[in-house]
Formats: sequence, C-alpha cells, structure tokens
Amino acid sequence: MPNTRPAAVAGLFYPADTVTLARSIAQWLEQAARTAAAASQTGTGAAPKALIVPHAGYVYSGATAAQAYALLAPQRHKIRRVLLLGPVHRVPVRGLALPDADAFETPLGRVEIDAEAVAELQGLPQVTRSRAAHAQEHSLEVQLPFLQTVLTDFKLLPLAVGDASPAEVAEVIERLWGGPETLIVISSDLSHFLDHDRAQATDDATLRQILTLEGGISHHQACGATPINGLLLAARGQGLRPRLVAQCNSGDSTGDHRRVVGYASVVFNESTPADARVDASAAAQEALDVQ
Repeated sequence: MPNTRPAAVAGLFYPADTVTLARSIAQWLEQAARTAAAASQTGTGAAPKALIVPHAGYVYSGATAAQAYALLAPQRHKIRRVLLLGPVHRVPVRGLALPDADAFETPLGRVEIDAEAVAELQGLPQVTRSRAAHAQEHSLEVQLPFLQTVLTDFKLLPLAVGDASPAEVAEVIERLWGGPETLIVISSDLSHFLDHDRAQATDDATLRQILTLEGGISHHQACGATPINGLLLAARGQGLRPRLVAQCNSGDSTGDHRRVVGYASVVFNESTPADARVDASAAAQEALDVQ
C-alpha cells in the first residue's frame, strides 16, 4: 500500500471539490494564455527552466501563479520531473527536508515522488527526511493542482526548506538540474502585512534583486527567501535569464489596503546563442559609450 501524504489544505487554500478546482484553474490559465498572447510571450520555444510562484489562497494569488504556469504549455509533454522547494511555516527544519511518503495527493489525484531524484540526493548532509515538516505545509501543496493541470506526466521531488544557506540550496538544485525534462519551482510570497504603498515599494525592490540575480533577499522581503536565494545562486552559474510575468497583492482582491501580502510570478529561461549575441552587443556598445 503506497504511503501517500493526503491533501492538508484543500478547502482552505483552494477548492476541495474536484470539479470546482479544475474549473477555477482552467479559467485562470485561459486568462493567462490570453494575457501572454497579447504581450507576444507565447510560442513553440522552450518552456521556462524555473519559476517563482506565490502560495497564498487561490482567491488572492491563483491568477498570478497561473501567469507563470501557463508558459509551461509548449513543453507540457516533455517535463517529467518537478523539483519543488518551499519554506516551512509550522515545523522548524535544519536544511532541506524530504517527505516520508511515496506520493502526494490533491483533489485532482496522486503525484508520485521521484525515487530516483531522492536517491541522487543521498550523501548531501543538508538533506533530511521529515514527515512532520510536510504534514500540514501549504507552500508545496498549493502548487500541485496547477502542475497536475499543465503537465501531462511527471514525478515530484518536494523539499521543505528551513535553515539552510544559499549554497546548500543551490547544491541541491544543481545536482538535479537535468535538461528540459526537469522543472524547478520555488514557492514564495513577498512582503507581509505592510500597507499598500510600503508593500509596493518593498516588493518592487525585491523583484529588482531577483531580476538582476542579486540574491541577499531577507525573510522580511519574502517568506521563501532561503530557496529563492539558492535558486538565484544556481541561476547565475547556469546562465538563466529571469522575467517578471505578474505581480499583485492581497489588497487587489479584498479591497483592504491597510495590511497586504505581496505576490509575484517570475520565470527563468535558459540563455540561447542569440541571447549571448545580444549580451555581447550590449557589452560592446557599453564599452563604446565609455570611450
């Protein structure tokens, strides 16, 4: 009998009814596809290598997350492994914790844990196992219905991230980097409980750090700062190019701008030879400008 981690926040963070959940996600993805088409962001090219997406209740951040997930469509049949990292909210963890389970379950069905990926992490001292860390953790679970909808057949490697350095997180990401069959998803919200104007300024500053691969993001800026900083470190080494695709805060949904939570979706694509030529041209022009 498979050891399955059951859905813990269905009915709280997202609909527990299968039909309602599927309909909601489909509507957000359809809207996201229209938005991307209007911005000329669709095509048959490679899907993003990595995403940063929010993990609040769907009523607050579902549409924002969908803007990133919709961009996976070109490679939905090719992505077979998802490395999913999110911060712990309830149980402290040293390092990065694997679940003590063979599968995760949502109202849309079961997602099998990637046993081969688990084996590849053996020997890394920062990787542990913790049933407790995963039991009620929402940051990972809320991403699964989106993944189950946009991908056709994939296995999951979920890691609950606690007290770890960027280098420790980056080491895990790089070990499982793979090729186009592997997607990296970082689950994080942005600022918490600031008024709208302060939240907007704080989140804009955080996103500038992310988009320049700067790192050094604090937990006041993003609850998932630890996995984000690890991704940014790996992204610098791997030549990823980040792009902001959506941003909002909870006040946009509730109308209450006194204490809001910020959300954004960022996608990271691998550089192409054309990108390298553009970068070289920009560097040459900059050198001429200096002269």
